[in-house]
Amino acid sequence: MAKIDFEDTKTAFRIKSGRDLRRAYMLFKLISYPALVKIGNSIIQVLSALGIPIGWLVKPTAYKHFVGGETLESCQPAVEKLKSANVCSILDYSVEGKETDKAIEAALAETLRSVIHAGNNPDIPFAVFKPTAFGNNRALEILSGASVPDKSVIEEGEKFRNRIDRLCSTAFAHDVPIMIDAEDTFYQNFIDQVVTDMMRKYNYKKAIVFNTYQMYRHDRIGILESDIRRARREHFFLGAKFVRGAYMERERERAYRLRYPDPIQPDKESTDRDFNLALKISVENLDVVSVFNGTHNEYSCIYLTELMKERQIDPEDQRIWFSQLFGMSDHISFNLSAAGYNVAKYVPYGPVRFVLPYLMRRVEENTSVKGQTGRELSLIRKERQRRRAHED
Repeated sequence: MAKIDFEDTKTAFRIKSGRDLRRAYMLFKLISYPALVKIGNSIIQVLSALGIPIGWLVKPTAYKHFVGGETLESCQPAVEKLKSANVCSILDYSVEGKETDKAIEAALAETLRSVIHAGNNPDIPFAVFKPTAFGNNRALEILSGASVPDKSVIEEGEKFRNRIDRLCSTAFAHDVPIMIDAEDTFYQNFIDQVVTDMMRKYNYKKAIVFNTYQMYRHDRIGILESDIRRARREHFFLGAKFVRGAYMERERERAYRLRYPDPIQPDKESTDRDFNLALKISVENLDVVSVFNGTHNEYSCIYLTELMKERQIDPEDQRIWFSQLFGMSDHISFNLSAAGYNVAKYVPYGPVRFVLPYLMRRVEENTSVKGQTGRELSLIRKERQRRRAHED
């Protein structure tokens, strides 16, 4: 196995032109000023609400860096470019959903198209979707809680279950694994129930359906261990995607406001500990678990490669994948790929005006994750200096 060096910027940015690097440097430089990001996002929200076109501003900057394109077809150049460095793609329809049946059916039709598209393209090894795009949020919250649901809520729950089943059955028919993203804790219980039912139904030969474990929740290790026991007992395979989590601040605020126990880990160290423990538990149960390691954390990626080496697991074993977001942490993605590991970039797509909420979150996350923007900037700067030195 080749040694992995995350400081190897030549490998990390091998598919980026000088122009790409300049744009990335300017973008991350701007993102490094939280106050500027906050003001910029507020202006974008106001302009968007007023119906003022802002595509001309966003498309050549943040959109071009973090998004693959407006349609599945327009993402193909990005898919091919990534594959030239042996990095696969996962196309994620990132349009924020509305709760009308018409909007939900439109999102369902597009997501089904993305599943079929993945099944027909070996460079796209997974499909993915956000479950709240396919259900009534109030119904999901009631069905996830202790309240007794009324008839209308039960009906909404069945609609949700049927839509998820359509997506999973299509994935099964096209032999492409499908990942169901995690949501806020107050939606997650019912989503977990539905996803487990889908695993029972479709994961009897291998992991087709993957659930997502947000490891910033302090109960996820226990849930993972319980899910593994169930998979063994009921003879199905468990698809497990691990992320640290995306909704921490609003989860804490809601728990405080409604006076229920905080579902979030007490500190980052606890999240990191449980994330890495989840990887260890999963690798120890690889006969029934498939692992999708979705993280920008360098240690967690190296740790998983070490677990694989200890157990003499081939880097190309299809039961273990590494993934980072498109436009971020290329030093992880491309160096892991160069060492022979399975790597896929999460590539969002959708019309500019509809993908804006996703873009705004990406930018805000870069300002809030300690060291993330500084790390990106230092590596881009290092590669630009290396290229200039070779030109002299």
